[in-house]
Parts: sequence; structure tokens; C-alpha cells
Amino acid sequence: MGKKPPKSTDMPQSVDLRIIGGSFRASKLRYHGDPTTRPMKDRVREAIFNLIGPEAKGCHAIDLFAGTGALGLEAISRGAVSATFIERHIPTARVVEENIQALGLGDRTELLMTSAFLWGKRDLPKWKAESGKPEEEDPPAFHFPPFALSPPWLVFCSPPYAFFVDRQQETLDLITAMIEHAPAGSIVIVEADSRFDFELLPGHIAQKKERDGWDVRTYSPAVVGVLRIR
Repeated sequence: MGKKPPKSTDMPQSVDLRIIGGSFRASKLRYHGDPTTRPMKDRVREAIFNLIGPEAKGCHAIDLFAGTGALGLEAISRGAVSATFIERHIPTARVVEENIQALGLGDRTELLMTSAFLWGKRDLPKWKAESGKPEEEDPPAFHFPPFALSPPWLVFCSPPYAFFVDRQQETLDLITAMIEHAPAGSIVIVEADSRFDFELLPGHIAQKKERDGWDVRTYSPAVVGVLRIR
């Protein structure tokens, strides 16, 4: 008899991720192994939240390339009041929805199934324009826009690394728009790899002991930049 063909390694495998810290610490997150999604490594996620520390408390998290939703959900676990998740790939967006519902956070989150690039051009500017509208007489317990009146943002930009090469200008434009629209006190976090030059970002790279500018750290293969908007 001939040998059995080897099992394919191309089929997605269901993998468990976990919230690292905060009120939902050790809670499982679903990841169905879809190769179009690249979950941030646990050690990088932990390093980012160590850099932010208690600053996540009271923020509104915006997860631009949500994937599993791990970053936005980790932010809520650590004190963010709410989160917006943006994920274009429909099967992946369903995973985000599974994770939101598993944690019982449907009333504090919104999931937008759209391109982050399109959203940044089309929808983000509207938030500011809507800031002057009167509030509803009977507002719901929690509602989203207008975000110009919202708490500071905690913005996560962690797209596929290739976007920093193949779609570099679109990615830079999106990050620039987030910085321009974000309220004072917001934090923008960008994860790329060594192919991306962080000098291309608005602002400058902070030097040692400098408080302003991009705080850039390497967690190979990831390179992470953190900008605090004063």
C-alpha cells in the first residue's frame, strides 16, 4: 500500500488567545487560524500595555485593523470605557463579534465591517462635523458618535506588515488623519516591522528621556511606535 498523503497544513486551525491583564484577564479569545489575520504576539501586546500603563483607563479604543479584536478588548479589560473595531474581512469580523459577545461587551462596543482606509477618508471627518449637534432628549445608556466630544482615544494601527510597503501612502494618510482628529490626551500606537521607517510618520522620533514624539521600541520582528497627543 502506498503512503498516506501528509495532512494539509493550509487549513485554518482554531487557536485560543487570551486577554493578558485587567478585569477580563485570562479570558479566552477565538482565532480560527485564518491566514489573512495576524494576531499580535502576546509578548508584544503585553509590552504595549506596559508602556501605556494606567493611561488606557477612561479612553475610547479604536482598533483600525481589528483581526480578532484582541487589542480593543484588552484595552477595555484595562479600563477603556468603550471601543470601535474596524475589520473589512467579513469572516474575520465575525470572529471579532464572537469575542465581543463572549465577554458580554456588546453595549460598549461597535463593529464596523469596512476598510479602515475608506473609513478614515469618508467617516472620520464626519465625527468632528457632528460635534455641534444637540444631544438627544433621552440618550441611550451608551452611544457612540459624535466622537469629537468623546474621551481621549487609544488608537491601534496594526495592519498586515505588507501594508507599510504595498500601501504605504494610504497607511500614512490614515495614521495622520487619526492624529489630526484625536482629542488631546489620546494615544496612537503603530505596529510595523523593520521594513518601515518610522521617520515617515508625522512628528519626530523621541530621543532618550524625551517626553514628546514617537517612542519607538523593537520586539522582533515587530517594531512599535507610541505617540501621546498633548
